[in-house]
Amino acid sequence: MNPIVIAHHLIWTAYGTWLPNDPRGSGSTTIRNDVLKVLGELHYGRKTVQPPSRVVREFYNRVRPELQHPLLPFDERLRTAIGTMFAEVIKQQHYTCYACAIMPDHVHILIRKHKHDAEEMIGLLKEHSRSQLFFQGYVRDDHPIWTSGGGWKVFLDHPEEVRRTIRYIEKNPLEIGLPPQTWTFVKPYDGWPLHPGHSPNSPYAKRLRAVDRYP
Repeated sequence: MNPIVIAHHLIWTAYGTWLPNDPRGSGSTTIRNDVLKVLGELHYGRKTVQPPSRVVREFYNRVRPELQHPLLPFDERLRTAIGTMFAEVIKQQHYTCYACAIMPDHVHILIRKHKHDAEEMIGLLKEHSRSQLFFQGYVRDDHPIWTSGGGWKVFLDHPEEVRRTIRYIEKNPLEIGLPPQTWTFVKPYDGWPLHPGHSPNSPYAKRLRAVDRYP
């Protein structure tokens, strides 16, 4: 019996920080830049056995001079601006967001199930933030800001998975010495769809009961 997805943990990276032929693997299916092709083969998907950090650093030391645009590490000013732009999308699209971490080179965000699929959520957040960073003068209009394509998607089907993911996302900034991140668009998780007062006969509750995961 297939689980019912209740939330999406979405991850995507800043431009130039996770390339198609990254030694760790990637979410890309093609390498469009011929110069980059000679630096390594494409491996679709994150590799089961990850290379040492030294190998990754050496790869990017070779690659960065060949990039078409400069890297754009997200400092505090940019992180704040990106968060404001995410808030605009979340409000406009009526997303329910349970956690968000905007890191110097990637994003983690946890959004409740919605009529949009994970790819559409990522696309809207990436495109709006990129266009607004240009219009507000943070970057040149030709800078991509984000890695092309989509991102990584983790589908969560139980409230305990949501709670565990919230803790993981909240810890991300702390682990690299950044302060805790507090965003106005992040709402406390109430256990939905097993929140207080939920129906024990809802389709979701019945599905969990059938596989002995209720409550």
